[in-house]
Amino acid sequence: MATINKQKIVDSVPQKGFFGNPKGLFTLFFTEFWERFSYYGMKAILVYYMYYEVSKGGLGLDEPTALALVSIYGSLVYMSGIIGGWLADRIFGTSKAVFYGGILIMLGHIVLAVPGSLSMFFVSMVLIVLGTGLLKPNVSSIVGEIYAENDERRDSGFSIFYMGINMGAFLSPFVVGTVGMDYSFHLGFGLAAIGMLLGLIVFVTTKKKNLGLAGTLPANPLSQDEKKKVFTKLGIAALIIAAIIGITASAGILTIETFINLVGILGIVIPTLYFIFMYRSPKTTSVERSRLIAYIPLFIAAVMFWAIQEQGATILASYADKRTQLNFAGLEINPAWFQSLNPLFIITLAPVFAWLWIKLGKRQPTIPQKFSIGLLFAGLSFLVILLPVYFGGSDALVNPLWLVLSYFLVVLGELCLSPVGLSATTKLAPAAFSAQTMSLWFLASAAAQALNAQIVRFYTPQTEMAYFGVIGVASIILGLVLMALSPKIQGYMKGIR
Repeated sequence: MATINKQKIVDSVPQKGFFGNPKGLFTLFFTEFWERFSYYGMKAILVYYMYYEVSKGGLGLDEPTALALVSIYGSLVYMSGIIGGWLADRIFGTSKAVFYGGILIMLGHIVLAVPGSLSMFFVSMVLIVLGTGLLKPNVSSIVGEIYAENDERRDSGFSIFYMGINMGAFLSPFVVGTVGMDYSFHLGFGLAAIGMLLGLIVFVTTKKKNLGLAGTLPANPLSQDEKKKVFTKLGIAALIIAAIIGITASAGILTIETFINLVGILGIVIPTLYFIFMYRSPKTTSVERSRLIAYIPLFIAAVMFWAIQEQGATILASYADKRTQLNFAGLEINPAWFQSLNPLFIITLAPVFAWLWIKLGKRQPTIPQKFSIGLLFAGLSFLVILLPVYFGGSDALVNPLWLVLSYFLVVLGELCLSPVGLSATTKLAPAAFSAQTMSLWFLASAAAQALNAQIVRFYTPQTEMAYFGVIGVASIILGLVLMALSPKIQGYMKGIR
């Protein structure tokens, strides 16, 4: 029955209509465009909102706490994808998951748009984390559903979809960042809410015509009896968690500090348990176990890389605000604008890297070697920040081109590691755990930001040289170690190159 329904889903979608791809790609492209517009617009001003003084419209938190909380925010967003994927697969399908997720995200931005307290910030945090966990992984899944398995346009469709993600991320810091920083943080968050609303309007008004049945059927639905049991357990668990939070918060046990530490622990424990569970499962063959062993150093490398890359929205955002010469060549630069550099470089360079790997063919670096190159670029992106301080002193404002160079270098690393990591994950995953291994890949970002929540608190203008130097050198050393071990890792991959 499932096979028949899936065939109907594919056949019901018009075969052409959006750059030679199914019309459904139009719906998903602009849904994700506006969702990323809202998310990255919010993220471009979030850290400033948290540490700016109340008189300037901020929450007035101390900067180390603000930097740690933004990292925790990012970690929880990636962790919540596991919940969103499970709900879509077992209960209401990917289409409803995208819709419910968009509603929660929009409500989260609306809460931020209303002047409030730190408590309101945490409410918005919960809404956006849960909403993004529902929408982000499932909108990508629907992209796969609108193509037949043998449709050669699938890779092209995902490339176009990926452009939508980065176009939304590129534009939002200019729009939301400018309004948020120059006029009002709350107006900026309001624009982020409007962005998500536009995404929902596109999705709801075009999905029936363009998507057909795609995303409407749960992949592995629970029976009615199972649903009753699951909802009962979820209800009990929610009450217990609420009671624990209420009791520990009132007793002074659950503080911002303990919350940051708790998420930091979960960021390491959850992927570790994933590895152990898959490795010890009787469904995993001996060859697949060998490939899982090969995946471990790649996962560790990914955590190191994302720990540096994700600091673009925390440490480098603070650096742009306080240490960078923002009046440059007659232009008054908004510090939030620097958040547009990453997607801009990705849009520009992704086709170049795709061409390069094809051109090199069998001569291209292996998967571990590409990860190693990614770590080397990430380390260099932190070390270049040291040069203007070394030459100009720690008191002088830094030329913004140094910050541009740092973002550029880390994008070079990202294009060596991120798409390669996605591909490697699909190749090295045990057959019985293909979807869960993809969740594990995204948990590398969760673990990285959980780690960041602990280390960003060590950053101050006084520790700047040591901070960038130690992390940059650590990344380069890990990259060199990975390069040396790459033949050994390749052997554990059992034929996967």
